[in-house]
Amino acid sequence: MNLTALEYFIIIAELGSFSRAAARLNVGQPALSRQIRLLETELGVELFHRTGRGVSLTEAGQRFAIHGKSLLAAMRNARAELDLLKAEPSGSVTIAMPPSIGWLLTAPLVRSCHREAPQVSLHVVEGFSGHVLDWLASGRIDIGIVYNAAHRAHLETEQLLDEELVVLGPANDPSGLGASPIQAVDLARVPLLLPAEPHGLRILIDSFAQKIGITLNVRSELDAMPSTLQLVESGDGYTILSQGAGQHLISAGRIRFWRITGPAIRRQLMLTTSTQHPVTPSIRLVIQMIRRHVAVMQPGDEASRDLGHTERRNLISKG
Repeated sequence: MNLTALEYFIIIAELGSFSRAAARLNVGQPALSRQIRLLETELGVELFHRTGRGVSLTEAGQRFAIHGKSLLAAMRNARAELDLLKAEPSGSVTIAMPPSIGWLLTAPLVRSCHREAPQVSLHVVEGFSGHVLDWLASGRIDIGIVYNAAHRAHLETEQLLDEELVVLGPANDPSGLGASPIQAVDLARVPLLLPAEPHGLRILIDSFAQKIGITLNVRSELDAMPSTLQLVESGDGYTILSQGAGQHLISAGRIRFWRITGPAIRRQLMLTTSTQHPVTPSIRLVIQMIRRHVAVMQPGDEASRDLGHTERRNLISKG
């Protein structure tokens, strides 16, 4: 269908006159009439009643006008999005993530955004995975980073990282766990500091314990990772997190970590966006930065691990 003819039709319908439409469009009236005749021939119906005082829509014309306006609006939106692709990324992008990944990712992500996209204003929010998904669904945020995201309608997910969880404990190991690794069943005798349900990490750990047939010794429940690590360092208990979450304390010799075997506990870090909101060039650029920085955290060969440790040391030294 000729979109020009469609646009002419909508203008004529609004003004009720070929002559007034020709004046507004700066198009000769014969050319206007020819486009409408071609459109009527293509559709096989008459769109206008022609009278001495102008024109009015037929019943078919009234129905077609509803669809025609929607088609033109869709085309305008499509052109606007394509124009955005040609422009330098700018505007605000809001991203939310759990604190356990935020301390590793936020600072390098903000620095990259300042350096590579100075016209983009980045807003970072921390929250538990369930909250992040709710914010994304409501349109409060543009990008969500979550752990073990269950499928939700209107959300797209992409796995960023498959992460192994470890035991983090005091440097003097008061419970005598010994050398790393420890057997999963031995977690039953470890005094743990864990978040409370419905925190996603707690649900994962409880499910793991139930699967291997043990009852965990949860000494205290804390939904604040900095306080948990502070209590671990002071000898008040152990916790289960990713190694990266406590790497700054491990590197300084202030806490220790133990890998868990038979079996291990793993979780997936996911990037999520909403299908109900457009992914602008700015959002797309920030997503690329997130992928790049998370790739540094991906366990792999020795060079990758060294790079990850360097990134973390830089993060600590720069605050």
